[in-house]
Amino acid sequence: MAKQDNRRELLIVWHSRTGGAEAMAAAARDGAVEQDGAACRLLRAEEAMPGDLLAAAAFLFVCPENLAAMTGAMKEFFDRCYYPVFGRIEGRAYATAIAAGSDGENATRQIDRIATGWRLRRVADPLICNFHAQTPEEILAPKQLREDEHARCADLGAALAAGLAMGVF
Repeated sequence: MAKQDNRRELLIVWHSRTGGAEAMAAAARDGAVEQDGAACRLLRAEEAMPGDLLAAAAFLFVCPENLAAMTGAMKEFFDRCYYPVFGRIEGRAYATAIAAGSDGENATRQIDRIATGWRLRRVADPLICNFHAQTPEEILAPKQLREDEHARCADLGAALAAGLAMGVF
């Protein structure tokens, strides 16, 4: 999809170790690009910079929960970008999608605290895909989304893009 007015751009920032969060981010992008009137960019957390946040109207933050926390690469993204955009992205829409082994709630809470500092506006309930990985082998194994989880992620991306296109956020 061609880039449009940056005030209507959804930025999906993601990190993944075993493919679950990456698949969630890609599914959200697939849903978003089906909407007319909004652009969507998908960026790895390691590549996302403050300028990318400033250029977007809404955000979807996607990562796994590791050891009851967002992943280090996602935390590093927030550390790197927090102060350069502080006070400059207030009121923009955001949502979260977490790939979890069993819970996912703490990673959501951590991102929400950062978003509160930025004064972002949550516009969708947290999306948590639980992969039920409990053993070291299951935790380290490549992850794939079930069809219903893929649909939930695509629906989230579509809803965010539609909200941007309609000027809701």
